[in-house]
Amino acid sequence: MRALYVDVRPQPKRERFNEIMKIGLISDTHGYLDSRIEAEVNQCDRAVHAGDIGASAVLAALRPRGGHVVAIRGNNDTLANWASEAHLLEALPAEAVLELPGGALVVTHGDSAGRPRVRHRNLRKAYPQARAIVYGHSHHLCCDTGVLPWILNPGAAGRTRTYGGPSCLILDIGPIHWHIHVRRFAVLTKPRRSSRRDVAQAWSFLK
Repeated sequence: MRALYVDVRPQPKRERFNEIMKIGLISDTHGYLDSRIEAEVNQCDRAVHAGDIGASAVLAALRPRGGHVVAIRGNNDTLANWASEAHLLEALPAEAVLELPGGALVVTHGDSAGRPRVRHRNLRKAYPQARAIVYGHSHHLCCDTGVLPWILNPGAAGRTRTYGGPSCLILDIGPIHWHIHVRRFAVLTKPRRSSRRDVAQAWSFLK
């Protein structure tokens, strides 16, 4: 399994694993990234998108400090939905594994993990060696940290089925301890639409 790493800076800052690393976890943008989520994630060292991205403009907006974006395909990331950006969609893996201080973070969309009542059990069975598993698909924010591996769902980071507002998770990783912080925002009545300039920047960023 190979993660997609997108360099957003010519010379990304070297990450020192003896300090706290911040990873922004998002999912289910469906072509639109809430600007408040964008601001939160771009203060992190890395960004992770757990699928149903919807458009390359979403990935172009992710500019974490460390310069690494990891993104996977969701069940709605199809050729029909990505239209002329099919070549970019094909570069996205179905899942990814990040080897981090203190353990591995598995990124999967979760649509093939079964019904909601057994989904977490199935994910733990599929990835028993992980420290944490982040998934999307349900659009429901969830932090199941009672046992290892942790099961994390950042909820929807766009405007589609946010169930109370767009959200994300910030994962603080130290040499030993990991901590999760929830970020949830109020629903905007008139969300900003992507401009022609936004789309042009996305193309130049990913091609």
